[in-house]
Amino acid sequence: MYDLSSVLDFDEIQSVEPGSSILISGPAMTGKEAIAHEILADGLRSEEGAIAVTTNDEASDIYEDFQGRVPELSPTQLGLIDCRGDGDHDSTEGAYTHHVSSPGDLTGIGIGITKALEGLHTSGYQDGRLALVSLSTMLTYTDKKTVFKFCHVLSSRLDSADYIGLFTIDSSAHDEQTVQVIKQAFDGLIELREGGDGREARVLGIGDKPSDWKSI
Repeated sequence: MYDLSSVLDFDEIQSVEPGSSILISGPAMTGKEAIAHEILADGLRSEEGAIAVTTNDEASDIYEDFQGRVPELSPTQLGLIDCRGDGDHDSTEGAYTHHVSSPGDLTGIGIGITKALEGLHTSGYQDGRLALVSLSTMLTYTDKKTVFKFCHVLSSRLDSADYIGLFTIDSSAHDEQTVQVIKQAFDGLIELREGGDGREARVLGIGDKPSDWKSI
């Protein structure tokens, strides 16, 4: 089981089943990426493996971010999938790094993730977490049905590896139908919004019933 409640204080995510895939959804500027990466960092501190899939930031910047969050980070703990397609292979100091031609190259992204999972298992990291930021970028390159299928296949891959997955989507960037289609590929949802007193979150699909909205 994976305990995510040290990052978001919800009972519903204290015991997340291995193989679970969770969508983090909310409007722009609600901290989706920060939450996804902090959940990965929390696992790294517990000597789990981690895979970060980035569609916007350089792999080296993501690596530096995790070094800041986890000073004791071992490069062999981390796999980086850089989907920006600019050919810039900056140093990531020994972490497995796979470069993909664009965020729309879902086959290439899948291959990179599979190789990263294999490398982490070979290095002894049988437990781990994946974060993909962001599905919204992918949706600017391809249609919602293709992205749904990709998420469904990747969820099965994570299930086989006993890893969990966190995927972000900017709910304000898409029509309601697109968001609803994408949601169907996931086991649970962490939903974010701006409330009267700041950011709020709730958890749906994990546990017996949806949580209440809570300030974070």
